[in-house]
Amino acid sequence: MPASDAVMILCGLFVLSWVVAAAWAGQTVGSMAPGPLRPLYGAGAAAGLALVLAGWAWPWTHERLWAEMPVIDWLLVAVCAAAFAFCWWARIHLGALWSAGVARKEGHRVVDTGPYAIVRHPIYTGSILAGFAWAAVRARPLAIALAVLYAVFMSIKARHEERFLREELGPDYDEYSKRVPRLVPFIH
Repeated sequence: MPASDAVMILCGLFVLSWVVAAAWAGQTVGSMAPGPLRPLYGAGAAAGLALVLAGWAWPWTHERLWAEMPVIDWLLVAVCAAAFAFCWWARIHLGALWSAGVARKEGHRVVDTGPYAIVRHPIYTGSILAGFAWAAVRARPLAIALAVLYAVFMSIKARHEERFLREELGPDYDEYSKRVPRLVPFIH
């Protein structure tokens, strides 16, 4: 099996497992108003549609930019798997406080241990890293554009989410933000 197929299967299994696990979350006691996120989701949808249209209009966007390098490609599949494992570590560590949206759960508090001691948004960090590993294995302009777009989208979403968390959790979240970087370990 080529590494490009393996990485696609890995991504599909991750998404499927994540959707199934969404059923296991605590009681929501408050959530962010959807208004501030609407432009972000609208822009994300428009950019995704633009990529689909670009793929139809320009067939060259489906061609590999570099030759397959099996050893490197399989290392990138391993990076993708490690990134998804990081996401799952964060998801399991968060437990019932996890939410599919930007929400406050019953008993919500600042979680600053485990992967949350490394970055404030480890699920976003892991999924962004997996996206770049996927794009590098695929080696196609559209895949790289999608990975970059996803990273920008998640970075902006993290900022919106942090505004909500600061309002809900107060000075504890401010202190946490001073100690732990948002998305990239060791870089504030």
